[in-house]
Amino acid sequence: MMGIKLNIDRRIKILCLGSHCDDIEIGCGGTLLSMLQESRDAEVHWVVFSSDPGREKEARSSANIFLECARRKTVTIEKFRNGYFPYTGGEIKDYFEGVKERFAPDVIFTHYRMDLHQDHRTISELTWNTFRSHLILEYEVPKYDGDFGTPNFFVPLGTSTCHRKVSNILNTFRTQGDKHWLTEDLLYSTLRIRGMECASPTKYAEAFYCRKISLALFHGKA
Repeated sequence: MMGIKLNIDRRIKILCLGSHCDDIEIGCGGTLLSMLQESRDAEVHWVVFSSDPGREKEARSSANIFLECARRKTVTIEKFRNGYFPYTGGEIKDYFEGVKERFAPDVIFTHYRMDLHQDHRTISELTWNTFRSHLILEYEVPKYDGDFGTPNFFVPLGTSTCHRKVSNILNTFRTQGDKHWLTEDLLYSTLRIRGMECASPTKYAEAFYCRKISLALFHGKA
């Protein structure tokens, strides 16, 4: 496996898209913590598409924790109807077009295209439909449906970063405390499996699906 290093000394613009209030944190929280710790000038737009008053408070608190090191941040919590995204796709598509007009990201974190949750899948499809020339990394969210696949993009994470990710999620999303899919051992197990797959020196990693990536070896000259 060949590794690459991303130069994030310059300003980097990151767009994070999640269907529900804890999706971004579960899917790419560790990677975001690492990127923002290293970057001197990061701007993050964080969008959650479905919420209710109780979960919205948790979502804002969590986003502020994960984005503590961001130089600039915009956190938006929307109220599209949970479970009905394929049937309100036109409204959500209009929303995506608005995001595109306001923000030009360098990297986008969104849901995996083969995710079996209909809301997750819709957000992934509209991400690709709207952003055609961007680096898009699709994250995974463990669930009852059993839709884990074979990712091709790995980010090794330090043990302290993993601890921050897991503890932040469990301490913030109290309304989800009775869910069998949101437990400490499950979150660490996912990190450990992906760490094993990429031979992470720390044993832990987050994994993504990258459908297209462009390597620029020149600067606009033929």
